[in-house]
Amino acid sequence: MVKFSKELEAQLIPEWKDAFVNYWQLKKNIKKIKLSRIPKQTQDIDTNFGLSILDPIRSLVKKIRHKFPNPHDKADTIQVRSNKAIEGGEKDEDEEEQQHHHGKEEEEEEDQVSESDELVQLFSEEDEVRMFFERLDEELDKVNQFYRTKETEFLERGENLNKQLQNLLDLKQILTDRRRKNFQSRSNSGHLFRSWSSSARNSDLSGAESPTEFEETPGQTPETDSVIAALERNGVNFIGSEVRSKTKNGKPKMSMRIDIPTTTPTRSISAVTSMLWEDLVNNPKKEGAGDFINRKKIQCAEKMIRGAFVELYRGLGLLKTYSSLNMVAFIKILKKFDKVSNQQASGNYLKSVKRSHFISSDKVVRLMDEVESIFTRHFANNDRKKAMKFLRPQHHRDSHMVTFFVGLFTGCFVSLFSVYAILAHLSGLFSPGTEAGYMETVYPVFSAFALLSLHLFMYGCNLFMWKSTRINYNFIFEFTPSTALKYRDAFLICTSFMTAVVGAMVVHLLLRSSGFSPTQVDAIPGFLLLFVIGLLICPFNIFYRPTRYCFLRIIRNIVCSPFYKVLMVDFFMADQLTSQIPLLRHMESTACYFLARSFRTHRYETCKSGRLYRELAYVISFAPYYWRAMQCARRWFDECDPKHLANMGKYVSAMVAAGARITYANQKTELWLVVVLVTSVLATVYQLYWDFVQDWNLLNPKSKNPWLRDDLILKNKSIYYVSIALNLVLRVAWVETVTRFNVGMLESRMLDFFLASLEVIRRGHWNFYRLENEHLNNVGKFRAVNAVPLPFRETDSDG
Repeated sequence: MVKFSKELEAQLIPEWKDAFVNYWQLKKNIKKIKLSRIPKQTQDIDTNFGLSILDPIRSLVKKIRHKFPNPHDKADTIQVRSNKAIEGGEKDEDEEEQQHHHGKEEEEEEDQVSESDELVQLFSEEDEVRMFFERLDEELDKVNQFYRTKETEFLERGENLNKQLQNLLDLKQILTDRRRKNFQSRSNSGHLFRSWSSSARNSDLSGAESPTEFEETPGQTPETDSVIAALERNGVNFIGSEVRSKTKNGKPKMSMRIDIPTTTPTRSISAVTSMLWEDLVNNPKKEGAGDFINRKKIQCAEKMIRGAFVELYRGLGLLKTYSSLNMVAFIKILKKFDKVSNQQASGNYLKSVKRSHFISSDKVVRLMDEVESIFTRHFANNDRKKAMKFLRPQHHRDSHMVTFFVGLFTGCFVSLFSVYAILAHLSGLFSPGTEAGYMETVYPVFSAFALLSLHLFMYGCNLFMWKSTRINYNFIFEFTPSTALKYRDAFLICTSFMTAVVGAMVVHLLLRSSGFSPTQVDAIPGFLLLFVIGLLICPFNIFYRPTRYCFLRIIRNIVCSPFYKVLMVDFFMADQLTSQIPLLRHMESTACYFLARSFRTHRYETCKSGRLYRELAYVISFAPYYWRAMQCARRWFDECDPKHLANMGKYVSAMVAAGARITYANQKTELWLVVVLVTSVLATVYQLYWDFVQDWNLLNPKSKNPWLRDDLILKNKSIYYVSIALNLVLRVAWVETVTRFNVGMLESRMLDFFLASLEVIRRGHWNFYRLENEHLNNVGKFRAVNAVPLPFRETDSDG
């Protein structure tokens, strides 16, 4: 049977851990009560040690007992028990009789000493009981206060969402009325017009139309006027009459502003253009002139409101779980107290717990039912099953088949790699005459696959550690729990991928040793690359399609920076790319090798001698740092936080250092050596500072944990110090690119692969602490639900 403390640890909301009842501290208080009830073994001490250091105390107790009559001692004993009964519950009658019996006067010395020890024990026990219930009251007040705060927050969210939804429905009605009028004016018949219940209040709007202006015509219906008045009462303001533009008939036009986040390139460019145009013209009457209501904006607003309802429902579910878990914790801890004190003290206290606000209030349950009803009616076409798929997504259980295939592919990989090593040695593959061709044709492709597999393996280790330490990475990355990748899945992808790669290497070696044409054999790496790309973009629902498409979407957002709004997962993935520059360089070599048809002519120097190839080396080395710098610029534009500009400077310095190293590799002069040393040292110091202080939040001299942070997830503090030293060592691996040992081509390529692997390992090591710091920030702010922006502002004004 699982202990409740472990069950509570596994089920509590990680971001709200500090707000839960401190069950573990209460258990320690109960343990103190239990220890205070253990009788002192004075006779054993006297037997073993002869004279005891407690003899003076015993003699003093004897004198006190001779001065005071025995009934007084009896009264004191009863009073202590009575006080305890008041604090802890009802008193057992058998225990009272036993206390009266022990309170009788004894003439023997040993009985006097035993009774004195019992008196001291009773007073000690009374203090422990009082401390326990004081602590219990503090925990109850903490739980109630937190529950009230979150309940008020979610109720305000719900009220605001109701207003937003009503505005959305009213806007749909205005659009429908406008479409009906236009249709009637053109066809003079309304038999094809769909009713409001099947069109305007349906969420299946699709397609974008040109901006629709709402024109006050003589035929405008009173219903539209009442809807506009209701919108203005809800805080949605139309442009005032003094700034309305006039139509040809002299009637004013009305337009309304909807705040849609600039999350896509189209919206970003439109927002920047509008801002620049307003600055150039500087005419307040032009403000908002092109911000008319259209179906596309209403679709975006509807999507935002739907996401806000989903997050609200999720938050209400978490608060309901918070209430039930705390109630069970109070019941369990009071049962433990009854067991230790041999009393039935939990009844009275549990009555007060059940009368507490976090148990007696039903506002959360009623609001959950209301959200379910609203979501089903307006966002799921009255299909409750469809609505529950959004509100309560099902979590897929881990399959044992995944674990089985991970072991199977791991064994296959080890076996195939052993076969490859033996065949390579027997065929003299790495002899001076053949190593050049092999390194130019096979090495770039297979080493790129190996680095990618290593990164997947490190990500699987990250997922395992995040899960073990209760870091809510799905919430941080905003992943859907039902389709999010688990650590077993990451290991399965990694092992199956490497098995296929090593298998292709063995087949390539066997065919090459069997006398097949090099033109045909050397095309195998190209076919493997095409197969992987085809599998990545495969539209069929096989081999983790949600994960593959999520990866492609994130890569699109990175490449198109700064036009896409930057999320946590976007800049986290961009940081991974900065550690995979060797992989990108290998992909450049592979692309040139196959596009230039060098695999047929075996002229390996074609790519390296080309000017375009050398210039692309700079572009590929700069690209990850450029994307990351543009993300920092976009975050500064959105949040106006100068820290993002400082972070952008880090990637600019890394870009300069990378360019200096590439130039030095082509022109080994003393001047460029000095430039490489200066730029690389500055970039490394910049990166180390940002790693330790900003990303990990370590090296805090005022922390209660020396040079760490106040809150640590890992219990062993020495791990953090080792991680700091390891990150420092791996950050200076660029020194090898400057010293360059005098070795052959094979050794040089293997050394480059080894250093690239170390950088991937460093990045995987960095990932854990980066997300740990992000998780602790969420815990410190009790942030367990995403704040979804809403389209309609209550203080919108165009004046």
